Amino acid sequence: MSSRIYPQFATHNAHTIAAVLHIAAEQGATDYEFQRLHGMGEALYEQVVATQGVTCRIYAPVGHHSDLLAYLVRRLLENGANSSFVNQIFDADVSSTIVAADPFDKVGEAGPNISAPKDIFAPQRTNSIGFDLSDPLVLARLQAVRRSAQDWDFGDLGQVQEVLSPATGERIGQVRFLTATQAASKISTARPWRESPSVRAQVLRQAADLYEAHAGELFALLTHEAGKTLLDCVGELREAADFLRYYAAEAEIHKASSKGIFTCISPWNFPLAIFTGQIVAALAAGNGVLAKPAESTSIIAHVAVDLLHQAGVPVDCLQLVPGEGAVVGPVLCSAPSISGVCFTGSTTTAQRINRVMADNLLPQVPLIAETGGLNAMIVDSTSLLEQAVGDVLVSAFQSAGQRCSALRVLYVQSDIAVEFNQMLFGAMQALVVSDPVDVDCDVGPVIDVVATSKILQHIAKSEILFQAGAPQTGTFVAPTVLAVQGIGDLSEEIFGPVLHLATFAAEELDQVIDDINASGYGLTFGFHSRIDDRVQRVVSRVDVGNLYINRNQIGAVVGSQPFGGHGLSGTGPKAGGPRYLPRFAAQTLLSSEGDLPAKMSLAELTTAFTVSLRATFYEPENLPGPTGESNRYVLAPKGRVLVMGQGAEAHAARARALGCAAVAATVAPQDLIMIADLEVVIYAGYDAQKLRRALSQRAGPIVPLLMDEGFEMWLLREQSICIDTTAAGGNAALLAS
Repeated sequence: MSSRIYPQFATHNAHTIAAVLHIAAEQGATDYEFQRLHGMGEALYEQVVATQGVTCRIYAPVGHHSDLLAYLVRRLLENGANSSFVNQIFDADVSSTIVAADPFDKVGEAGPNISAPKDIFAPQRTNSIGFDLSDPLVLARLQAVRRSAQDWDFGDLGQVQEVLSPATGERIGQVRFLTATQAASKISTARPWRESPSVRAQVLRQAADLYEAHAGELFALLTHEAGKTLLDCVGELREAADFLRYYAAEAEIHKASSKGIFTCISPWNFPLAIFTGQIVAALAAGNGVLAKPAESTSIIAHVAVDLLHQAGVPVDCLQLVPGEGAVVGPVLCSAPSISGVCFTGSTTTAQRINRVMADNLLPQVPLIAETGGLNAMIVDSTSLLEQAVGDVLVSAFQSAGQRCSALRVLYVQSDIAVEFNQMLFGAMQALVVSDPVDVDCDVGPVIDVVATSKILQHIAKSEILFQAGAPQTGTFVAPTVLAVQGIGDLSEEIFGPVLHLATFAAEELDQVIDDINASGYGLTFGFHSRIDDRVQRVVSRVDVGNLYINRNQIGAVVGSQPFGGHGLSGTGPKAGGPRYLPRFAAQTLLSSEGDLPAKMSLAELTTAFTVSLRATFYEPENLPGPTGESNRYVLAPKGRVLVMGQGAEAHAARARALGCAAVAATVAPQDLIMIADLEVVIYAGYDAQKLRRALSQRAGPIVPLLMDEGFEMWLLREQSICIDTTAAGGNAALLAS
């Protein structure tokens, strides 16, 4: 073969060199060479060349800064990593038996600081199972089940509704929607889950196992009813299983026994994961649940509830209430027995629900709402363009852009805009937009014709920079990039595969951040940069719930990146975080004792808020996650907190101790509508209903009325910061100390 092939072995590993020498000696081969990088492996190859009589070519990389930086960083890490042969051979403290150990003896072993995938959240819980989609046998098995659409038929009460595939428009089955009277009947038979926290936790873990055992069936439903790609199916199932196990563990930690009834209203874009997360948190705390799924994805909800019942959740503790939101929603949010409402959807709908609750329920009943966002990402001139483009592609177009966390507005530094756009548009041309049953599908359909029409109308009145292709049948929208000056050009979230692109000069970075904060939304934000000081500066100023550095900004992992925002993006607390389940627990109301605070006008109140504000710092907490990723959980005090009613001065002092700008005052209910930037009202007394109704009439973010003795829990804003520590070419945390 030497006449056709000249073998060249580029390696710095002694085991590889020894293997090559051994094979060459067996075959009598002499016409080959080794290669090493300039500055690496010198001592090793001095011995090889001297004792074995082989040649070694020395090479050095040549190229532009943009090409070589990541390459050189990888080489630095290769030299410095604790586990690297190149590092260990010069460390006198490392035994030669370790340096020269047989690598086959280490198969299946993790590094000393690296957990196996299933154990990264141990001992609290087991990680959800993954699927190796590169394995042809695994892929064939999943695809065989996923492709097999059935004629699904669920429900035995209500009016028949035909269910169509968003990808093809073909009928895939039917469900039955309840009337308002039938929904009210469900409420009357609902009861709390009175088992102990340990029993509830055991049942929820069994449900997680059942979810995973029925992966094929769930994947088929997610594909045909919700238009999910295979990758999205895997992610959705894993998140649902993670919610089940996480809240099971939280139930044992908090030992809550709420004995209430929660209404849970979930969206169509995560019909298994969010649907499961909401109801499981309520169940874990001991509540009964009335589960209202999105109209578009009610079949998936039926199967999920059936699996939860099979696991041991009593039927009367978890009742499915499918139906049109306008018909059953008001009933589920106004019945006197309801002790809480959990909702994920639009800001407008959340405000409507809040008003219904204020008019009909006890004033202390919580609304837990997650309401989407105008999410931005900034890519500066130091970023690795290949990585940034890949992360933009995923953030904006995976799931057809139908994620509340999806990237909507991208700011690219003008210095790199031409090159970046060329790469982005080229990558978009390679996207496969097709029926999600196809294994190579990157972008599936949007959910229905109404959504399609709204998105296309927005595109039609905008400046198109680039647009990929899309099928003409079904409810597809081609991935599109539109030109904007900035986030201020958007008046609302466009929920689909549409990216709005703006450029900025280096000196305009602070103004860009101010504009993002001024949008009023506060859900996700992404930043690509290789300057650590700049990363810290941006992180300290961006006012959102989830920040992602040098990675995509979707796919928050339960327990690693608790998910949720503030302002127009929701009320908190964060789903999959340590403060979520306590919001479903029973409340102990503040005592109505003590003096009333002084009356204040709006002007006096504004001055008092300013005087009360002080900086308070909370130490970040590191959350678990995979190696190569940093996950920090940060608390910060909310801003303007108005404390009213009896004992207000003492309650305000408690709020100020947390760092809030808390003021005790008596304010007329109608004036509550006018207070700017108000975040929370704390109250003890007998006029709570009037206050709750007044607060519900405010425009903008939902302002809660807190009457719970443990109100401090809800005066701290949560933030999750996820950093890809491998982004510059390797994980610097693995360098030798």
